[in-house]
Amino acid sequence: MATTVAFNIMSTFKIRKVTDSFHPSNKNSIAQIFEILRSHFSSVKEDKINEILEQMKDPMKYKFSSTIFVAEDSQANVKGFAILFYMPDTNFCYLDYLAVKPGKTSSGIGSAIYERIREEAQLLNTVGIFMECLPDDPSLCKDQSDIKQNQSRLAFYERYGARPIIGTKYETPVNPEDDCPPYLVFDNLGNDYDLSASVAKKIVKAILQRKYPDYCPEEYVKMVVSSIKVSPVQLRDYKYIDNNRPIEKHKAIKNLIPLIINDKHEIHHVRERGYIESPVRISSIVKEISKLEAFKQVPSRSFPDRYILEVHNPKYFNYFKKVCSAFPEGKSIYPYVFPVRNATRPPHDLSVLAGYYCIDTFTPLNKNAFIASRAGVNCALTGSELLLEGYHTAYALVRPPGHHAERDVFGGFCYFNNTSIAAQFLSSYGKVAILDIDYHHGNGHQQIFYSRKDVLTVSIHGNPSFAYPYFSGFAEETGEDEGLGFNQNYPLKENITGKEYLKVLIKAIKRVKDFNPEYLVISLGLDIAKGDPTGTWSLSANDFKNNGIEIGKLSFPILFVQEGGYKNRTLGINARNFFEGFLSSRVK
Repeated sequence: MATTVAFNIMSTFKIRKVTDSFHPSNKNSIAQIFEILRSHFSSVKEDKINEILEQMKDPMKYKFSSTIFVAEDSQANVKGFAILFYMPDTNFCYLDYLAVKPGKTSSGIGSAIYERIREEAQLLNTVGIFMECLPDDPSLCKDQSDIKQNQSRLAFYERYGARPIIGTKYETPVNPEDDCPPYLVFDNLGNDYDLSASVAKKIVKAILQRKYPDYCPEEYVKMVVSSIKVSPVQLRDYKYIDNNRPIEKHKAIKNLIPLIINDKHEIHHVRERGYIESPVRISSIVKEISKLEAFKQVPSRSFPDRYILEVHNPKYFNYFKKVCSAFPEGKSIYPYVFPVRNATRPPHDLSVLAGYYCIDTFTPLNKNAFIASRAGVNCALTGSELLLEGYHTAYALVRPPGHHAERDVFGGFCYFNNTSIAAQFLSSYGKVAILDIDYHHGNGHQQIFYSRKDVLTVSIHGNPSFAYPYFSGFAEETGEDEGLGFNQNYPLKENITGKEYLKVLIKAIKRVKDFNPEYLVISLGLDIAKGDPTGTWSLSANDFKNNGIEIGKLSFPILFVQEGGYKNRTLGINARNFFEGFLSSRVK
């Protein structure tokens, strides 16, 4: 879940998860993290830094997963970070480090990071967060130079109800020469959870054995664990805040899916007979999914053109922008001349040039097409950024759609490939899979990522022998060069039932799971429904619910980007049923 409060307090930074150390953006952040670590903890040696990297790489060896949460500004400058361990067999989180770049301690960054950590612990349904804090009791420290700093740290955590566990021998030094043995602090996340002695024993044993395997002898571990006798475990009384003051609790927002609606989509309204890609599509969906009370509408953020230009040819981008600005209000043109013979010499006339950049004759250019499409890109990128900040799911409800737009061309009502732009953005932070479940082949995704292995493209669609776009989407198209084997097409027959579709969807989901991406972007086409004017299949509302159930079982962060779906009488109902199924099985 995203640190929404932090973003409101300090809009100059975002908090995102770092789960690997080899992607370029992550490497840069980790290098800065270690500089902050050295500045705060002079005792941290290089072998400890190497251990942090190893813990991220090999969770099986250490018996916990290790994730870094980094607060960084728009220039990727790290402002602070935290390292969180998750031990699923004992169902708790352990906060290993939380540090802010020197000079920023009063900026609210530390609070924002910790609130984000609490959200993660609740998302994982853990009993709470444990951490070690150096003592504020002078009698435990020969060297008392850090007592004031220790007091400040413990006072900080008290604001969230986190306090040292008392009545155990956890503070016993491992070696007689050790000074300032740490408290074990527990944050129950404001859930009024009573930690039983039996559960506490398992957790303390896991902490000592897994965090300090070469430091804590087995006899020491047994001594500390056996000292936990009182049930439930007792926490120290509040020392720094009024016990009657409300504790800062985790916000319920974590259960809501951010919904990013293209606020410019309505201006792209082609009022011509037979043009079915209309504004009512969005209102139909919003009306129905709002009944689920599972979405929170959030505004889109602004992103520079460079994210589009990483996916689309600058020549196409500049043409699209220029030609749309030249139109009078209410006038559209449709491509009608195509460069079959010599595509290397484009014509100069803007209206004729439309065919140079288009794959069909029914996708118009007009004054508002660029504005609406450009705003849709912002929605998809906002959803991507929210995943980086920690949201488990986001939904970019946009039109016009995008999955038919290739690097150099538009078509199929699509101008910018929102899903591919989002996937490209996320690919800087980890592997990405695209799952296209529109009735029509996601030719744009395929063409853009066909020679890449870091982005898996999977599409379920009508066989191109009868379905648009006709010239791509065959099963034998599996990628090329490094991307060979990373494009998967499932072309289906003209008439299929919901049960037949579900079988193929399960196969496609398995392909995604085998790839094991850090992020999944789903091109959500609802034109697979019975009676859709662009499709031939017969899926009912209940079929959509079943599809949602299967996708909801996936544990990856998921961004949904709206594509097709044109039968407005049932469009919203099908969307609601899909998300109802998805929410019922979504892995927490």
